[in-house]
Amino acid sequence: MAIPIACVAWTVTLEEIFKEPRSYCLTRSQEGKSLLERKFFYLLTCEYCFSHYVTIFFLFLTDYKLLMDDWSGYIIAGFSLVWIANIYMGLFALIRQNIKKEKVEIKIMEKKVNK
Repeated sequence: MAIPIACVAWTVTLEEIFKEPRSYCLTRSQEGKSLLERKFFYLLTCEYCFSHYVTIFFLFLTDYKLLMDDWSGYIIAGFSLVWIANIYMGLFALIRQNIKKEKVEIKIMEKKVNK
């Protein structure tokens, strides 16, 4: 379940498709009048913070519990899923960074060859 959590959190907070709402939230997080307003909108732009909300949604949707069948199973599952989802997002960020670096290096090599 951590993979779909990571996917949703990454897409909403970092991908181009949600650029406009994210820009609005980022502006409000920096220029909001109250501390509460700034922090609320920041939570919608940070992939780590947003993954907590996505996890709560998925726990509610699936009724998933970890280790215990009572309310503490939700808490353990929630923190575990957030942690794993953020590991996935970190790995994905590293992979994307390497791909971008390789593309830049290829363009530089192509320019050298074409001269």
